[in-house]
Amino acid sequence: MTSPWSLDDELRCASAFVALEMAAGNSSSDFPFWKNFYIPSYLLLPDSKVEAGARIPGCPVLVFINSKSGGQLGGNLLVTCRALLNKHQVFDLGLESPEKVLSRIYMNLEKLKLEGNEAAAKIQGTLKIIVAGGDGTAGWLLGVVSDLKLPHPPAIATVPLGTGNNLPFAFGWGKKNPGTDRQSVEAFLEQVMKAEEMKVDSWHILMRMRAPHEGSYEPIAPLDLPHSLHAFGRVSTSDELNKEGRHTFRGGFWNYFSLGMDAQVSYAFHSERKLHPEKFKNQLVNQSTYMKLVGTQGWFFASLFQSKSKNIAQLAKVTVMNREGQWQALHIPHSIRSIICLNLPSFSGGLNPWGTPHGTKGGFTPPYVDDGLIEVVGFKDAWQGLLLLAPHGHGTRLAQAQRIRFEFHKGATDHTYMRIDGEPWKQPLPTDDDSVEVEISHLRQVKVLATHDCKAKSIQRPMINGNQDTQEDDSPEEESIPEEEWRKFGAADTFKIPDEVDMARFS
Repeated sequence: MTSPWSLDDELRCASAFVALEMAAGNSSSDFPFWKNFYIPSYLLLPDSKVEAGARIPGCPVLVFINSKSGGQLGGNLLVTCRALLNKHQVFDLGLESPEKVLSRIYMNLEKLKLEGNEAAAKIQGTLKIIVAGGDGTAGWLLGVVSDLKLPHPPAIATVPLGTGNNLPFAFGWGKKNPGTDRQSVEAFLEQVMKAEEMKVDSWHILMRMRAPHEGSYEPIAPLDLPHSLHAFGRVSTSDELNKEGRHTFRGGFWNYFSLGMDAQVSYAFHSERKLHPEKFKNQLVNQSTYMKLVGTQGWFFASLFQSKSKNIAQLAKVTVMNREGQWQALHIPHSIRSIICLNLPSFSGGLNPWGTPHGTKGGFTPPYVDDGLIEVVGFKDAWQGLLLLAPHGHGTRLAQAQRIRFEFHKGATDHTYMRIDGEPWKQPLPTDDDSVEVEISHLRQVKVLATHDCKAKSIQRPMINGNQDTQEDDSPEEESIPEEEWRKFGAADTFKIPDEVDMARFS
């Protein structure tokens, strides 16, 4: 007899049953806690023998860990998770890329489903991902899941192992590095089981420039850009910026893009850590060093010690696309020395630069992570940044936009600093009649897991149930570029972390 219940109904009931067992304190030897998450090997490894009678977990997880994050914490967490769960469902990101892992596992699940294996279908429908590392690591996994367009794409929970931990903090996972013992890991797994799903926007960034011929810069090829930006030679033939000698980079971000003084401080921090990695083994030490650099870089007294060439208004022409789809110039006050394009309400270790506007004062609304708008905030100096520590403190609200464009021409300085999701770089600026363009636009959405302490807000409702439609729109807007030419920023073939790159950079 055919069951009147759908597979989704059965999966929700199974998850609810497991949650009730946990609430009742069921810890009997025949139902240990970790069984809720343990995936049998045959579902993970292609061509494995099917394990008859194997228990199907109510909350199956795949765990990806940057073993070099958090000093020794990443490595310790890897050991604990492999001891608690199936070692084949816990992966060291320094040894295997997530796109290969997910492609392999999902192909195996699809194969088993075609053979009539009900367990494979249930696992695919309830699978969740846990990623442990810094914001760079978390963004990498979000990008991979977004790009692969998996059937029933899994929602992602983030373990804070980095310095800033803005992504975990935004969705309620905290910002302090967690414990790595068995009890701490089980407590985190219990949070994963109880967490709600919600969608979050991702943002596409396009940068065009000409290779610098002089100055203190390397050639473009080894230019130390974030790993989320990839060289991409072809642009649309109708693109007026498709000129000889011009290089195009495409990528994406989940949290923020920043320009100016704050990125300069971050660049100084990352440069110091690269020179003296032995000094950066502790989150508290890292944060203390960062604050010292804020002072030594002149960020507190920018108006006194920085030339006007550091003002954003002197560096770039800024335009935004409004809600009606029209481009318009954005006025930048001359006192602004840093601009942040913010997607999540967590920046620089959990601060919210946008704040929460009351009503629609100034035409601005509260920030939502799934409304297709990015918040653009300006700062004059670090003193204004300290206002974020006060109730209702915020930066200078400049715009909420679907797209934003920065255009740099020859000026009083030959470089500036930029940052994407914690990864800074020193950006050459034109020294002749050429230009550098940076354009940010909405790309698509992906599912994350959020706890009851979630700071991020959804425009649909505070917590989004996972049984809603998950179809994602990844078509480019307004730009005549074939879909296959749009640069993916997670699972693209060109997204390869070179062997010589230290994974600690993602922490």
